[in-house]
Amino acid sequence: MSATLVHRGPDSDGSFVDGPVALAARRLAIIDLETGDQPIANEDSTIHVVQNGELYNYRELRAGLERAGHRFRTHGDTEVLVHLYEEHGLEFARRLRGMFAVALWDAPRRRLVLARDRFGIKPLYYRATSGQLEFASELRALPRGEIDLDALEAFLAFNSIPAPLTIFRDARKLPPGHLLVWENGASRIERFARPAPVAASELCGRDEAELIEELRARLRDSVRAHLVSDVPVGVLLSGGIDSSALAAFAADESSEPLRTFSIGFEERSFDELGGARLVAERYGTVHRELVLRPDAALLLPALAEAFDEPFADSSALPTYLVSQLAAEDVKVALSGEGGDELFGGYYTYVADLLALRVGVAARLARPFVERLPSSTARASFDYKAKRFVRAAHLPPLERHHAWKEIFSPEARAELTGRRHGFDPVDLYRTRFAETEDADLLARLQDVDLGLYLVDDLLVKTDRASMAHSLEARLPYLDPVVTNLALALPARHRVRGFRKKVLLRKAVAPLLPREIVRGKKRGFSIPAAAWLRGELAPFARETLAPETVRRQGFFRPEAVTRVLDDHVAGREDHSRQLWGLLAFTLWHERHVEREPGPLREPRLDAIAV
Repeated sequence: MSATLVHRGPDSDGSFVDGPVALAARRLAIIDLETGDQPIANEDSTIHVVQNGELYNYRELRAGLERAGHRFRTHGDTEVLVHLYEEHGLEFARRLRGMFAVALWDAPRRRLVLARDRFGIKPLYYRATSGQLEFASELRALPRGEIDLDALEAFLAFNSIPAPLTIFRDARKLPPGHLLVWENGASRIERFARPAPVAASELCGRDEAELIEELRARLRDSVRAHLVSDVPVGVLLSGGIDSSALAAFAADESSEPLRTFSIGFEERSFDELGGARLVAERYGTVHRELVLRPDAALLLPALAEAFDEPFADSSALPTYLVSQLAAEDVKVALSGEGGDELFGGYYTYVADLLALRVGVAARLARPFVERLPSSTARASFDYKAKRFVRAAHLPPLERHHAWKEIFSPEARAELTGRRHGFDPVDLYRTRFAETEDADLLARLQDVDLGLYLVDDLLVKTDRASMAHSLEARLPYLDPVVTNLALALPARHRVRGFRKKVLLRKAVAPLLPREIVRGKKRGFSIPAAAWLRGELAPFARETLAPETVRRQGFFRPEAVTRVLDDHVAGREDHSRQLWGLLAFTLWHERHVEREPGPLREPRLDAIAV
């Protein structure tokens, strides 16, 4: 199991065996390079721990534990875990500030404890069968089994697989902010943290100027904590406001010139290198960039190998490549995930509020909007308009899902040939029901924070970075920042067509005007154009009827119809096609044969 995860920790490996219990760890050495190898034990070696992640408050925790009489042998963050558990038992996880997947063996109690951080930044999979428990940071380290058709249904709806589901029936994801406790051959799952929006009656009422100063101070505090490292740290710079703000704070806090890394495209509406260069020049960073051209035969199979279950967010491709670029220079990079969900950065939030006023009129306008020709530009008007009029009349949660839905229930039934009893949107409904006392926009953002962010964006960032042995750190997902963001009134998040209202004002003095006032950026790709051009032959070959028929999950004629409609320009089916390609390539590599070591495409093979 450890050998399959060497890419996550190539610097060292360690293991511990106690009868029927075994722990193993792969290490990417970042803090305490000399004495930080794992597993790590307490003073009398009765408790052992392994972790994947970083604890940003370990120095404060260590000081308190030493005052309580605990003795430390190392200088890093992992050893804090065993002493914290000794002191507080299962409450230890509540006290952690950071990203982590932890496994802790308590020999006297014969108890195994698994813990995953409150935001789900680090992954943790487990498989409990026949009185045995197996767990790992990636699904590839666990035995495979039958495909879970509920998970496949969710994948077709979301282009990712939400927790606790995995693509295999016997394996599950530990949800964020949860413990799994295994004692006497039985397990239980407990929630220890649930970041949530505050009640509408308790929203922060301070004036805007004060909030701007506080947010700026909190972001600086978080970035400072995330820069703690014994090796160089860089920033994945997309040219958008989130990553640009991180670069600004990091450059101010760094004693050496900051390293920044960007990916660009030849297609004008997707090229973001100009914005990234403005930030790099302003802060004198050591900046590297790569302009990408599509080489499907090289890149899509590499993504299928790097992602251990079907995953079809097309921005994984540039994230994978910018991580490879960064890994040539640094071991750690800051990334901007979480800023949109916390501060209101998506067009869908504008649409959510707009639909409350014009939902009925939008439905009447639908026949005219549907006649608009399909464009290949990024977030084109016709794409957004069609999405809006098709869903504006629905109830709030269903409407919010419909803005981003990949295959509708009817399209899924046509694709698979079966009507499925499982509705993936029920996972959204469960989350939504937990926040009834919050305002509507905050509740919808919370659904994204707990599902889309966790099971799409954080999976993307973790696998794409770890495939190159690069640790990605996410300063927006720090309680120092989130505690304020979750208490902001809606007017500080979305106001009319303006998004991230407070965040933009907070970072405006630090960034070029073009960045502050610019449209949303991110590592996205021109998939629609590629799939009508250079990638079309690859898509037809990969989704050939004989291949689809052999795998047995989709109806070949339905797949061909989706491809034909997109290539002909009748509809933008790029996200649907990307999902079908991702599943087919994943199945070939992870089900039809044993997945081998991760192979990295050469950057010079895909750079312009």
